[in-house]
Amino acid sequence: MTKRPMTHEETEARPLWVDALLLVLAGVVFVTMISLGNWQIRRLYWKLDLIEQVENRAYGAPVAIPETDPVPEYLRVTTRGEFRHDLSLRIKAVTDLGPGYWIMTPLVTEQNTLWINRGFAPTGYDPTALNRPIGAQVITALVRQSRPDGTLLEKNDPTAKRWFSPDIPAMNAAVGISARHSFYLDAAQSADPGVWPQGGLTILDFRNNHLSYALTWYAMAALFLAAMIYVVYSRFQTLRAKG
Repeated sequence: MTKRPMTHEETEARPLWVDALLLVLAGVVFVTMISLGNWQIRRLYWKLDLIEQVENRAYGAPVAIPETDPVPEYLRVTTRGEFRHDLSLRIKAVTDLGPGYWIMTPLVTEQNTLWINRGFAPTGYDPTALNRPIGAQVITALVRQSRPDGTLLEKNDPTAKRWFSPDIPAMNAAVGISARHSFYLDAAQSADPGVWPQGGLTILDFRNNHLSYALTWYAMAALFLAAMIYVVYSRFQTLRAKG
């Protein structure tokens, strides 16, 4: 059975306690909207501080790799070692240069073995034409965290040598090496832009929509407040006319 809407006469006859209850509930809704807007402002400043910290790490002077974990992501570090090109793996990638692969190569240092993302090589590249530095190399790079299992749509398959994300523990097992750290390093931009792989393609781009979210909540609160004022004023005028 469909409930019919209240008539004007029934609205006028509504008890004042009902009006008071509705006003309290409306006030709760208004305060909630303002609180959500304030929360988004706090999140905005948190995100801005986080972005500043990352940029300070990424664009600061390179430092030696810290001995203790966890090592902050995007920290610019420098290390020295020799590449094991015979153990390199390819990870499927899409960059501003098109589709292709990240070339991941172990770097053997005096203290450890690290995976280095030496950079991007396009689909169809000539493997014999890849740059393969021999001997001790000084590497400047950004710390990146391991990403297990692959992507949402494509899973890593170590047996078939199909990789879609840098899963460092799985990569260690695949080539039979032992690495103390679970992170890898994104190499800095290559000295020769005409040689593959090309490094320095790490993207530092962090979404920060908290200001727009906050303004949305504040706008909704303002509209709701205007509607509340209109309803209260109309009700007051009705009661006043009623005498």
